[in-house]
Amino acid sequence: MTDELLVVRAQLGERDAFAGLVREWHEPVHAFVRRMIGTGAADDVAQEVWLAVVRGLPRLREPGRFAPWLFSIARRAVTNRLRAEYARPAAPADEPEPDIGDAVVDRAVVAAGLAGVPVLERELLILFYLQDLSVETCAEICGVPAGTVKSRLSRGRRLLRASLIEKGHQA
Repeated sequence: MTDELLVVRAQLGERDAFAGLVREWHEPVHAFVRRMIGTGAADDVAQEVWLAVVRGLPRLREPGRFAPWLFSIARRAVTNRLRAEYARPAAPADEPEPDIGDAVVDRAVVAAGLAGVPVLERELLILFYLQDLSVETCAEICGVPAGTVKSRLSRGRRLLRASLIEKGHQA
């Protein structure tokens, strides 16, 4: 069943349709959140995203635009969490928690490299390369022109390469 049909059915109150949307989209949303803010708060933020989806789904006018709408909500939730973290006084630096979900070494290397990329570029690298969203969809999610997405992707790739090389990996 298509996402558009599931959205319409969920808007009409069918719980099974909403459950289908969650089954389809929970892992991509959780992966995006986890890669943006780390594993520690990812579960909470992903849950906040789905709560916002429940509240906002009846007002979604274009069911075919569900994915960009969903990732826009996830992006806002991540931004809110990052804003709250930056507002807190700095705590002593602990070792980052390893990402157990990424068992493949290459993925772990890329995840470590992404941590060294600024948030704006990291966000687009994740959306474009790891979530397989188009430049146009990324632009819609981030609220920037497609040209800005392309330039941030280019800068992000350069910074990721530099981060990987700095950590002793070949880019």
